[in-house]
Amino acid sequence: MTSIGGSEMVDWNLAVATAQRLTRPGPEVSRDEAREIVAELRTHAEASEAHVSAFTRMYGDEGPRPHGTPVLIVDRPGWVRANVAGFREVLKPLLGKMQARRPGGAGGVVLGTVGGKVTGVEVGMLLSFLSSRVLGQYETFAPASRDLPAGPVKPGPGESRAGRLLLVAPNIVHVERELDVDPHDFRLWVCLHEETHRTQFSAVPWLRDHIEGEIQSFLGETELDASTVVERVRQAIQAVGGGKDRDDREGGDDAADGAADDGRSIVDLVQTPAQREILTRLTAVMSLLEGHADFVMDGVGPDVVPSVAEIREKFGQRRASGAGRLDQALRRLLGLDAKLRQYRDGERFVRGVVKEVGMDGFNRVWTSPNTLPTKAEIAKPAEWVARVHGRPGV
Repeated sequence: MTSIGGSEMVDWNLAVATAQRLTRPGPEVSRDEAREIVAELRTHAEASEAHVSAFTRMYGDEGPRPHGTPVLIVDRPGWVRANVAGFREVLKPLLGKMQARRPGGAGGVVLGTVGGKVTGVEVGMLLSFLSSRVLGQYETFAPASRDLPAGPVKPGPGESRAGRLLLVAPNIVHVERELDVDPHDFRLWVCLHEETHRTQFSAVPWLRDHIEGEIQSFLGETELDASTVVERVRQAIQAVGGGKDRDDREGGDDAADGAADDGRSIVDLVQTPAQREILTRLTAVMSLLEGHADFVMDGVGPDVVPSVAEIREKFGQRRASGAGRLDQALRRLLGLDAKLRQYRDGERFVRGVVKEVGMDGFNRVWTSPNTLPTKAEIAKPAEWVARVHGRPGV
């Protein structure tokens, strides 16, 4: 975000520097091996395009079309830089509102400068944690640059900016070694998942703008009153930790434990009622996208990935267990456990609908925002079939 009043609400350069300083190096590979890995990932990403298109039929009988979106093989710092660029773009409206409400004069500038550096460090720490866990990502929000090229704007109705597909090579190598699976099969398996995301956004021009609109609506409902925010955070910490009201509530420890174990993260608990409604819709969309990618990955897998059964079993165990107590605590705090549920619930939805109405029948989900499943329909695919196809299903 451009500097306003001499300082920024988030010091993005400090966020990048912090993340890069804290990010652990990836697995050791020789220079020649690194070149081979990058080349193979590019080859698999290109091959995945035809596999995914044929299986999903998202382009109908026309077959695959050129995406126009680049595949970028990045390391962990490269992933951090790409996501900081995306955050800056998405958060511009919110940060502008916050900047406008900041007190004027020298005191306000000093407050903004200090706050921007604190927030920059916090963002950097979060990105550092995530940078070693993400295998791939279809990034749509960051503007194109020399280091982060993107596909062309698609003109006409439903105009949409194309993004770029990121594959985080060190993390892919780390996981394939940790699982002790065939590295060539695993790399193709990962590419099938990420290529499905690229196909989703390329074949459905309105999807990116719909998601961005929901995000902006969510941010637009953000409480900017400092006392309100502090009170929400205080309540959230108490709920997650079973604090203040532990002895005050009827039921004592059991009630506190219920609040702490209800599956909500601090991110959930500090939201306004309007934000919870928006997040419910966003959760349904993300469950659809992630579940669809898992469904496609496993559907294509048996024909092109010989060891797909072994990979799926080992990867599923790893995804469910986490790396340890600290990792599990952070996942819950940040709401990442909810993302794991999105894979499972979304895949079950897609599988149920395809079983009932076939792939072309399922693809009606991409017709418009009105045909996207609700959160309730994700859990009960029959309700989506009845609403969209006008008949009982599943």
